[in-house]
Amino acid sequence: MRQDIESILYDAECIHDRVLQVGTRITRDYQDKDLLLVGVLKGSFVFLADLARSIDLPVEVDFMVVSSYGSGTESSGVLTIAKDLSVPVEGRHVLIVEDIVDSGLTLSLLAEDLRSRGAASVQVAVLLEKDVPRSHQVECAYSAFHCPDAFLVGYGLDYAERYRNLPYIGILKPEVYEDRAQCPDARQSGR
Repeated sequence: MRQDIESILYDAECIHDRVLQVGTRITRDYQDKDLLLVGVLKGSFVFLADLARSIDLPVEVDFMVVSSYGSGTESSGVLTIAKDLSVPVEGRHVLIVEDIVDSGLTLSLLAEDLRSRGAASVQVAVLLEKDVPRSHQVECAYSAFHCPDAFLVGYGLDYAERYRNLPYIGILKPEVYEDRAQCPDARQSGR
C-alpha cells in the first residue's frame, strides 16, 4: 500500500500525541458531565477508539451512519440516517467524533438533529479540518489537525474502502484514484 502514497502528512507518533492532547482537553471540559461519544462511521472508528482511551472520564460510545449526499456527488441538503443511535441523547452531553470535515454540511445537519432530540449540548471533535471554504459553518470544539485540500487516507480514512488500516495519514497518489475512476464498478467513499 505504501507505493500508493505520495507523502505522509502525519506519522503515527504525531497522531498519537495530538489525540492525547485532545483527550486531555475533553477530560478537563467534561468533568462531572454525562458524556456520550457519537462516532460517525466508518471513517471515525480509529480516531474514536484512540480518543476514548485518552479521555480520563466515564464515557459511553455509540455510532451513526449518516449522509447528506444520497447516491450522488452533490448534497441533497437532507440528512439521511442509515444507522441511528441505540441510546437516547436527551439531557446528555454529546460529542460527535468525525474523521474529517470539509464543507461542513453533513456535520451541521447531524448536530442540528441531535440538538432537536434534546441533548444538553452538542459539540464536535474532528481529526482533520480541511483548509477549504465551508458552505456550512460548523464549529469544531476539538480539532487534532488542519490539513490541506488533498485526497487523504489512513488512520480510518479510505479510498474505495481501502487504506483505513494505515497507521499514518498520507496523501494518496492521484493516479490511484484517477485510474479507479475509469472503472465503472470502483467503489469510492464520499468526502
